[in-house]
Amino acid sequence: MRGVDPRVVLGLHRSRHERRLLTRALGLGVTALDTSTNYLGFRSHQVLARTAGDLLPQFTVSTKVGYFPGQNGGEHSLDPVRLHAAVEQAAEDLGREPDLVFLHNPEHSLREAAPHGRDVLAQACAALDDSVTKGLCAAWGVASWDPSPLLDLIDPTAPRPSVLMVRAGLLVGVETLDAADALIKAWDLGDRAVWGMSPFGGSADAPVWNRIDPHVFLRDNSRFSRMQAAFRTAYHLPRVGSVAVGTDDPAHLGELVDALTSEVEERIVHEYRRLLRDRSRDQPA
Repeated sequence: MRGVDPRVVLGLHRSRHERRLLTRALGLGVTALDTSTNYLGFRSHQVLARTAGDLLPQFTVSTKVGYFPGQNGGEHSLDPVRLHAAVEQAAEDLGREPDLVFLHNPEHSLREAAPHGRDVLAQACAALDDSVTKGLCAAWGVASWDPSPLLDLIDPTAPRPSVLMVRAGLLVGVETLDAADALIKAWDLGDRAVWGMSPFGGSADAPVWNRIDPHVFLRDNSRFSRMQAAFRTAYHLPRVGSVAVGTDDPAHLGELVDALTSEVEERIVHEYRRLLRDRSRDQPA
């Protein structure tokens, strides 16, 4: 069964925030930007507003809250007051209300919150939900690098996120994939409400991409590069409607957008996940 049409989100993690990239993105039809309060040394919002403030109305803009300046460069907090203030500050620094604000890696603080993790997560979700009610952002979500710790902490009476962002792609382990699927089910999210991130595991130039051939996952693989095949496959590991990917190279961004015209062979994806699961079971405890 065909899912939703895949969408590229231009992620600004490690980006130089250059205007030429944003202009090229618009030309390619990439109209979603994803950043965070802590990107670019906690300056991402201000730099975006200064260098491309006139372009931002043409994008939907998502950002993240949860990391704050600290003695060692940054600290994580799920304190509802700090989260609410961070959303308010994001809107001020961007010069507009974000379309979407993610609770950034809540597992970072939840590991230290036991045995009160459920209450801490529920209060953090309530703070973001309240930000929507007060008009500080249009919607809120959860972005989690390691979703496994969240599974036992979901309070069915707490506000539910509109979007979930998780790692996606061929380098994601089966435990993370299964945890993402469980969260998607628990929050009753459709494909369009699930985003992937880090589809190349940090770098499209990593040596691993010369050792594996992702073309096997595509039905029409003859004209696509390994990078394009890996990127397109990421939309199915786990199944997501959008993938946030970072680059400072407009040509690279164009190649990724072109990859969306390919089709993934879902039977191969299912077999791959089965093999991952079998291998995980065979690993010594």
